[in-house]
Amino acid sequence: MPRSVNHVASKAKRTRILKKTKGYYGARKNVWTVAKNTYEKGLTYAYRDRRNKKRNFRALWIQRINAAARLYDMSYSQLMGALHKNGIEINRKVLADLAVNNADAFKAIVEKVK
Repeated sequence: MPRSVNHVASKAKRTRILKKTKGYYGARKNVWTVAKNTYEKGLTYAYRDRRNKKRNFRALWIQRINAAARLYDMSYSQLMGALHKNGIEINRKVLADLAVNNADAFKAIVEKVK
């Protein structure tokens, strides 16, 4: 009995991955094994960097809050400690946005906790 292989499905799989690697340099875009490895590695990087993105944004917010707090003679840690002690529930994302876009509101928060 002859060997039965589903060429339609395997070719479709190759075509799908080669379409996704379009624009890559050299053999990474048209040689099946190289393209497949590159594509899979790219998925790994994407998974990793979705998590790193959250870390980077938190670090950015902390730097912005620290810079704004120092204008009012407080450090970041002093400000955050005072916020928690006074029971003001505001997250770093909103606080950083206020520091950049609404200095008056940020100043009011700092004056309240001083």
